[in-house]
Amino acid sequence: QVQLVESGGGLVQAGGSLRLSCVVSGRIVSINAMGWYRQVPGKQREMVATITRGGSTKYADSVKARFTISRDNTENTVFLQMNSLKPEDTAVYYCNAGLLVPLHSWADYWGQGTQVTVSS
Repeated sequence: QVQLVESGGGLVQAGGSLRLSCVVSGRIVSINAMGWYRQVPGKQREMVATITRGGSTKYADSVKARFTISRDNTENTVFLQMNSLKPEDTAVYYCNAGLLVPLHSWADYWGQGTQVTVSS
């Protein structure tokens, strides 16, 4: 059984910072790219940041220069450092990882999400 567990969400004032973590556990053969996505009610889930196994990163234009994604391959963990938070960053943030698990093909796996609320 594979599990992606996010942590670090919460309520923060505009201009503040949060650091999200996502730990992948279970019977994992390999982890490919990892990323963070967010979703607000009534809108589609959007990519916030992704990172390849080699460390190449991509960011949504709205978070560039404010967010930093990183990963620790030895701990199967991906992080999202969020600085200078804005109210429009308020969303449920989901961890994503491309995983290869025993007896399965490569597939995207998702965490349950963690709420980030940025107050004015």
